[in-house]
Amino acid sequence: MARLLRDYPTEAKLLAVLLVLCAGLSLASPSFLSPVNLASLLNNSAVNVIWAVGLLVVLIAGGIDISFAVAASVVQVLAVHVLEALGGGTWILGFVVAIALGVALGWINAALIHGFGVISIVVTIATFNAFFGLMMWLTAGRGIYSLPSWWTRRILIWEHQTADGSWAELTLAVAVMLACMLATWVLIRHTTVGRQLYAFGDNPEGARRIGIRPGAMWFVAFGWMGAMAGIAGLMQVNITREVVPNALYGRELDVLAAVVLGGARLGGGRGSVIGCFLGVMLVAITQNGLNLLGVSPYAFKMVVGAIILIAISTSGVELVRAQPRRARP
Repeated sequence: MARLLRDYPTEAKLLAVLLVLCAGLSLASPSFLSPVNLASLLNNSAVNVIWAVGLLVVLIAGGIDISFAVAASVVQVLAVHVLEALGGGTWILGFVVAIALGVALGWINAALIHGFGVISIVVTIATFNAFFGLMMWLTAGRGIYSLPSWWTRRILIWEHQTADGSWAELTLAVAVMLACMLATWVLIRHTTVGRQLYAFGDNPEGARRIGIRPGAMWFVAFGWMGAMAGIAGLMQVNITREVVPNALYGRELDVLAAVVLGGARLGGGRGSVIGCFLGVMLVAITQNGLNLLGVSPYAFKMVVGAIILIAISTSGVELVRAQPRRARP
């Protein structure tokens, strides 16, 4: 236990805050700790967690991406047309298509960042608008409701009937979320590429001097983010059973706040998957608690804004420090 507290101090503190918050909300609202509400929390947070572990990799490398939610929407729209051309597809083909499309969009960000030496937040603001414009042009702002049956079929991995007759259920999205968390943990903790990402995010110039290629790091980080965006988009359609062009618009800052809450440093070189998960759950539980207590949803937006402001002001680094530089000959 002492070693865990020493190695993961931010995560330990976040877990303590989470437990205190849950205890307080359980006293204020008896329905908070009900199996139905807890299962709903996990189901509703699954897409954000998938995004968050992708964003974690980008932040570890020293970048920032705010285009991932819109990229996920673009993947949804494009995947509908690709799968239709392939005869409807299956879950396996759906994942392949979604990941491929997501990686392609992520690599556009990486190519612009590395090729032009533009800071990542500026590039992703630009691609955020470009992707959104592409999506609205393709759909004319209309939703898509004619989808393959396998994509919209509700799949449960666990269910439990409570004493009052209601059902607590965990959906496929939760299982996919756990798989994405595991895959990200393996990438950043148990591969050479993962160690290089940490080194590059912590000290880009030093990493370059020991042979780590900046371009490769950007393509790995944003490619992973793109893959997670594609998977999240696939899961969002399975949850809602429709493709609404602007349904995911505006969730970027919630995810960013959650990831930095979980210990990822905006300057790069630090972050963990468990901290990422705890950060998302803290944001989700805060929102859920405010809803149960009848507090205005605008209060939640103020909380998210305060989290981001505090994270930036206490990060101890300048954001430009971790931005790409052209390699010297």
